[in-house]
Amino acid sequence: MVSIHSRFCLLQQCTYTWGTLRHLNVSSSLKPLVNDGIPASTGTYNYITTDPASIRCPENLSVRNIAIIGAGSAGASAAYYLRKFQAPCQSINITIYERNEYVGGRSTTVHAYDDPNYPVELGASIFVKVNHNLFTAAEAFGLPIQSMRISRKSDRPEVLGVWDGEGFVFTQSDGSNSYWNIAKLLWKYGMSPIYTQNLMKKTVGSFLKMYEAPYFPFTSLSNTAYDLDLLPATAVTGQQYLESNGISEHFGHDIIQASTRVNYAQNLDQIHGLETMVCMATDGAMSIEGGNWQIFDSMIKSSGATLLLKSSVTSISKDVSSGKYSIEATSLKPLHPAQDLPSSSSDIAYHTIVLASPLQFSNISFSSPLSTAPSPIRYVSLHVTLFTSPYALSPSYFNNPSTMPTTILTTTTPPSSRVSINDTFTTTTNPKHPPFFSISTLRTLYPPPTDSHIPHGVESICGSRSPTEQEYLYKIFSPHPLSRSQIEAMLAVPTPEKGAQVKANITWLHRKTWNSYPYLPPRLSFDDDIKLDWDEKGEKWGGGGVWYTSGIESFISTMETSSLMGMNVAKLVVEGWGREEE
Repeated sequence: MVSIHSRFCLLQQCTYTWGTLRHLNVSSSLKPLVNDGIPASTGTYNYITTDPASIRCPENLSVRNIAIIGAGSAGASAAYYLRKFQAPCQSINITIYERNEYVGGRSTTVHAYDDPNYPVELGASIFVKVNHNLFTAAEAFGLPIQSMRISRKSDRPEVLGVWDGEGFVFTQSDGSNSYWNIAKLLWKYGMSPIYTQNLMKKTVGSFLKMYEAPYFPFTSLSNTAYDLDLLPATAVTGQQYLESNGISEHFGHDIIQASTRVNYAQNLDQIHGLETMVCMATDGAMSIEGGNWQIFDSMIKSSGATLLLKSSVTSISKDVSSGKYSIEATSLKPLHPAQDLPSSSSDIAYHTIVLASPLQFSNISFSSPLSTAPSPIRYVSLHVTLFTSPYALSPSYFNNPSTMPTTILTTTTPPSSRVSINDTFTTTTNPKHPPFFSISTLRTLYPPPTDSHIPHGVESICGSRSPTEQEYLYKIFSPHPLSRSQIEAMLAVPTPEKGAQVKANITWLHRKTWNSYPYLPPRLSFDDDIKLDWDEKGEKWGGGGVWYTSGIESFISTMETSSLMGMNVAKLVVEGWGREEE
């Protein structure tokens, strides 16, 4: 997907189709941005603007210890903005616990052929210009931003196609923004593309006010959605939202549903209207050369936090008399250390804890019941398959189109013949339903020679590969794991000549299953459990206690919105400390 993301939008590929319309309506409603990576607004953000040398703080300042559990977008952003928002004379120590061996959560890279020269995104692939936090942080840290077209290094022309399991319902050459592509869209779909563009700008524009006073910081997603008039979009399916705004079912089925499927693995009659519009906010799709995780790594380094990788939090205990918390975790391994850790993490008394990943997947036990607890929500199990091959995609598999796409998104069979098979209208047993959501030719590359080393998580290699022959790197999103034979059937593998050396059809393969994002059906209320446990004084909105970021995922699930929630929690915590000091 390309979402307000991006997917913040855990796991996103770019759909070029929508970019063709940006020339028709390009005015921006965004606020100016300041150099330190924060959107500028009146009265929204508190920064230390006084010369630090002129501030006289009392001696023996008390230090507030903060634990953040999770080093993905939300956790890194919480640490980054806590440091930015802290008032003069506030002293804080931040410790981040991350159970994986890497930073970035659902934004991470692996290396094709296990070669560091070939990083490839395994999760959230892109973000876009309306992603306030990600874009401005990337600029502030001087990270190498690249457009999606530059990142797709290939000697083949880019062709995007939307396949319904029988044929291509739409193709676009070059991924360009030419007036010819615009004319093709308008000729086939009438005014629906323009209506969609205007509706997207209006809907997403309302959402962007969540970064500004008086809506930021927010303590209730449900109330904020109501105040911003977003409930008409969240209360209905994407299909209903498009229809009520004069957008044809034909355009919705061919183009918009292809975007909701690649971004959220959900069809228009399942996903709510707001997330549908987020999928269409594709202008300026970009990524960080070498991996988007670098944004979050830079945030953590900038915050001065102590980062503990491969450290799974197993339990959180609360001292009733002090109201402070202790944490038990396994395998403490500091990285970016800003402080000396005690011999045991339980020796630290934390004033504030931020749970920055879904609680339902954490396996954390609590010594006493939380003041409130979020309800579990259903997440999509998304299967990601990365592989390399010397062969291009097979025209015969896709019923011999006149031009063979290099990136293929999917939609369902035509609306008149569509049958609900399961949650995602996809199955590997019904030939009318594509067995994948998307397949992308990411780039061409030259492999290292075959050797005996098979990296962990990579399936064995059959046949030979030559470092002098170009290969293609592919990425597939699917609702079920695809077998080697299913993948090979999509490739234009020639019949080998007698006596010729047999090449490997697949020379490198890596699989990953993500709990990528929630199912996003229509709803009028959202998880308002931003604060799960009150502070030592029993005050809900004091700075202490247990805070939670993942409630926003049933509202909008992207890298950017997770960052927004991390920033929001940081602001609420700092404001709470301010009230305690009054």
